[in-house]
Amino acid sequence: MSTRPVRAVRLGPRSVTALALVSLIGLFAFCWPLFADAGSAVTSHAGDAPWLFAALLPLLVAVVVATIADCGMDAKAVAMLGVLAAVGAALRPLGAGTAGLEPMFFLMVLSGRVLGPGFGFVLGAVTMFASALLTGGVGPWMPFQMLSMGWFTMGAGLLPGPTRLRGRGELLMLSAYGFVAAFAYGTIMNLQGWVLLQGLSSGISFQPGAPLDENLVRFLAYVTATSLGWDLGRAVLTVVLTLTVGRTLLKALRRATRRANFEAQVTFEDPGRPSPGEPPHRTYVTYEPE
Repeated sequence: MSTRPVRAVRLGPRSVTALALVSLIGLFAFCWPLFADAGSAVTSHAGDAPWLFAALLPLLVAVVVATIADCGMDAKAVAMLGVLAAVGAALRPLGAGTAGLEPMFFLMVLSGRVLGPGFGFVLGAVTMFASALLTGGVGPWMPFQMLSMGWFTMGAGLLPGPTRLRGRGELLMLSAYGFVAAFAYGTIMNLQGWVLLQGLSSGISFQPGAPLDENLVRFLAYVTATSLGWDLGRAVLTVVLTLTVGRTLLKALRRATRRANFEAQVTFEDPGRPSPGEPPHRTYVTYEPE
């Protein structure tokens, strides 16, 4: 029997290309104001968000379509995606507005770990989209949140040892990733919001056309002054939940994945035509893992 992990969505050439494309556009959307000159319309960046929304969502859909074309994502995988996205969307409002305590992040870490980077990226983006609809948080920041959460969950699926590392060592690795990635998520989202804010003190506000190193220093000061405590709360809660309930949830996700048998190949066995006087033969269907 193969020891490779069962994945609901395996990355193939088309899905890798789609992920690379949407990530490249996302990075450009986050970072272009840092490289814009003083005469550019940086202050109207918020007006560009609807266009970014229109560009990113079809690309996110293209990731799903590409993975279906590559590996035959079936109804079971779609159902698991819907269940996990609904749970994640329901968890997010529980800590909204309370020192950054967002329990959905630990679920994304564990789901990405078990189900792989392809499923993780789609799950992160869909969960954030569903959460925005649930909480009324639809705005120019939503496509950025979808992309950032997709990266966050995909990163958990890229961690080493998916078949060998188990037990406390795996939980410690996932906790460390969740801690660092929670800060990374907050930092990159701050980069999106920082260039839109005006009227801050000169020491932390974005200065269009300023040298890159000077703006980065201002950005670090902005992060420290406005969101470091919020990101710390998110990171600590992710670690605590991963260490306390992570083992149980990992087992449940792996059990559900095995029972769903995403990668089983269906084979129809032809029993042949019956002899005269014999009852009709039955056709047997077997499922064989790849």
